[in-house]
Amino acid sequence: MSQIVDYYFTPQSPWTYLGHERFAQIARTAGATVRMLPVDLGGKVFPISGGLPLGQRAPQRQAYRLLELQRYSDYLHAPLNLKPRYFPVSGDDASRLIIAVDLHDGTEAAMKISGAIFTAVWRQERHIASEKVLAELLAECGLSAERLEQSYSQAVQERYEANTRQAIDAGVFGAPSYVIDAELFWGQDRLDFVERKLKAGS
Repeated sequence: MSQIVDYYFTPQSPWTYLGHERFAQIARTAGATVRMLPVDLGGKVFPISGGLPLGQRAPQRQAYRLLELQRYSDYLHAPLNLKPRYFPVSGDDASRLIIAVDLHDGTEAAMKISGAIFTAVWRQERHIASEKVLAELLAECGLSAERLEQSYSQAVQERYEANTRQAIDAGVFGAPSYVIDAELFWGQDRLDFVERKLKAGS
């Protein structure tokens, strides 16, 4: 039986961008089933978990974040603009688009559009809160333009809210987070442990 990984993230997270392709490869190799769970981290999870939006964090923490992002960008050979033009940016519309793609086209397509959205923010400096950009990303991924309209449906909004409640119940407090058999792994720098967990359960 395939192992299940609950993948919690936000579309505007640089750490999710840095880990996405590695996570996808680890999951494929393990034959794991990924459940795509974009969540409202800043609006709903942070107030409960004690997290702070980037602009409200201490200057020391903000400075160290930039240092670590550069380190991982260099180490992973993953190009990244430390201060992209369109950041901070709301991830709600992009999250709902990912959910719509997941509902209509499946996990693989949702993983693909997610990767395109992460790259749009952190490598290409595109505005993921723009309908025009989201429509362009759908086309670039070979997905139906209808997904954008479907992303505004009540069913998608309810799924987004359910994902966020599930994240809170699972103890998630940051992105990306991976949950396997109720065990939480926070951050792309914990993917080695995710891989070990999947191998141990195979």
